[in-house]
Amino acid sequence: MLSKENTEIGFIGTGVMGNSMAGHLVDAGYKVALYTRTKAKAQDLLEKGAMWRDSVEELAQKANVIFTMVGYPHDVEEVYLGDNGILSHVKPGTYVIDMTTSTPTLAKKIYEEGKKKNIFSLDAPVSGGDIGAQKAQLTIMVGGDEQVFTTCKPILEIMGKNIILQGEAGAGQHTKMCNQIAIATNMIGVCEAVAYAEKAGLNPSKVLESIAFGAAGSWSLSNLAPRIIDDNFEPGFYVKHFIKDMGIALNEAEAMGMQTPGLSLAKSMYDELAKKGEGESGTQALYKLY
Repeated sequence: MLSKENTEIGFIGTGVMGNSMAGHLVDAGYKVALYTRTKAKAQDLLEKGAMWRDSVEELAQKANVIFTMVGYPHDVEEVYLGDNGILSHVKPGTYVIDMTTSTPTLAKKIYEEGKKKNIFSLDAPVSGGDIGAQKAQLTIMVGGDEQVFTTCKPILEIMGKNIILQGEAGAGQHTKMCNQIAIATNMIGVCEAVAYAEKAGLNPSKVLESIAFGAAGSWSLSNLAPRIIDDNFEPGFYVKHFIKDMGIALNEAEAMGMQTPGLSLAKSMYDELAKKGEGESGTQALYKLY
């Protein structure tokens, strides 16, 4: 059992979502140690009582539960499998949970390498953006062993509400690809709907009052369309990271011999958006193409 008394949680990556996620663990009374490339991004958490570690190596040596929420698969690989990474320095019996959206193949590799050292691994990517992270209402999609999932679930429940074990290692990442595929074409529809409302001379906010609660309803329509109307393109989830996710999904689909025309269209549109300098904007910035 992972009680508050016998657990030190290490959290690597305190960006747009990771900051709120780690904050909930601190608020819940756990001993939490942090490492992130830019210490300033963790300052508010340190003021709340979190501890700072100067390196991944130092964090891994002291924690017995480690969460990672970094940017790209190559970051995940470095943090876990690099010479100064988690698996080289962590104690046997430690639980490691990667919440980054990464590749199923890498999730399986981390699982297998961890297993050799008696380290318990879960891939647990999330959905819900900055709002879900702030409200501790993230959807968490998990791959790994059932017993490890059961042990870690009470801690995961501090950060999310919809937490499901999808299967063996890599299954969480595959499920996140399903999530991103569904969002990709939905974002096109959300942007086109707002643009259409404006072209038709309607009040877009009033239109949302009707369509967000009917058959067209979606998380993106309810949460991101209002930002579009307010000209708020700040990131709840970065365009650059969404492009990364869609690239992973396209590669996985191709490997399975599957065509994904909707995903391909969305990826091409977001690539165009990024070329216009919008990589650091939120995914709702797709509207700017209209």
